Amino acid sequence: MKEAVFTLLRQARLARDVWRMELSGDVSAITVPGQFVEIALDGFFLRRPISVCDCGNGELSLIYKVVGQGTQVMSCLESGASLNLLTGLGNGFSLAKSGCSPLLIGGGVGVPPLYFLARCLLKAGAVPTIVLGFNTAAEVFFSEEFRALGIRVIVCTADGTAGQRGLVTDVLPVGSSFVYACGPLPMLRALDRTLPCSAMAEFSMEERMGCGFGACMGCSIMTKGGARRVCKDGPVFPRESLLWE
Repeated sequence: MKEAVFTLLRQARLARDVWRMELSGDVSAITVPGQFVEIALDGFFLRRPISVCDCGNGELSLIYKVVGQGTQVMSCLESGASLNLLTGLGNGFSLAKSGCSPLLIGGGVGVPPLYFLARCLLKAGAVPTIVLGFNTAAEVFFSEEFRALGIRVIVCTADGTAGQRGLVTDVLPVGSSFVYACGPLPMLRALDRTLPCSAMAEFSMEERMGCGFGACMGCSIMTKGGARRVCKDGPVFPRESLLWE
């Protein structure tokens, strides 16, 4: 973990209630896709945890959804604003497990960390496929950015207004060497039921975080190995370690 001050370079709306911000600063503590940062905001006691969408060359890309007062304030920040961040938080995805044809599955605001993951997998010589799931066309974002990487992209929406109609579990391709998934708990639970028992996977879990670095224990979940903190021991966990009931 590292504390640093970042400068907001720019931000823009990507989809309904979804924003992307680009910052400059010290990204040296971000070492693997799947990690997150915690952003301090004036007037708010708790920091806001945001997954890393991409980073490199002193720049950091974050995508977030406006769901409350804190993220609403974030969406109104202007270029040049200074933000205090804790970076390099959490354990990320294991690139060494990917094999040659990994499958990436993202739902809603679980999509952003998979972009950094896709870039790293391509650099390592893997050829990933990604499934992006949303409720409706107005919520779809980053499908073209993934296509620009040269990978196969499958988009689905629950109401059929963009891509294929259905949930991510309805459009899963076969033959993947490993599965990486990030999204809401119901999606991850459904994936665990749908994937073959033999399929190896890592799931990035979503929980409400207080401190973001393991001190408050507020984001603990029960696993087959006992209680684990999503912020410190995760957010990425091996599929076989998770309990769903």
